[in-house]
Amino acid sequence: MFFRTLKQVKRIIIILAGFTILTAGLAMIVLPGPAFIVIPVGLGILATEYVWARSLLKTIKHKIRNHTSGKKEDAGT
Repeated sequence: MFFRTLKQVKRIIIILAGFTILTAGLAMIVLPGPAFIVIPVGLGILATEYVWARSLLKTIKHKIRNHTSGKKEDAGT
């Protein structure tokens, strides 16, 4: 029973840290700070627990890769 509780505590800490960092990154969009670095870090932490965060992080990586390589973005993906 202790291990199950420890697992739940670990999951709560990961979720709280991820949402805190993500919220700070979103605030940095209008406040001074490196939002383009902090937001993916928060999503990366949340991606360990949530599929939606993993999917969003994958989409962001794809868009950054296309932007830096000069390719035109595909509207279907």
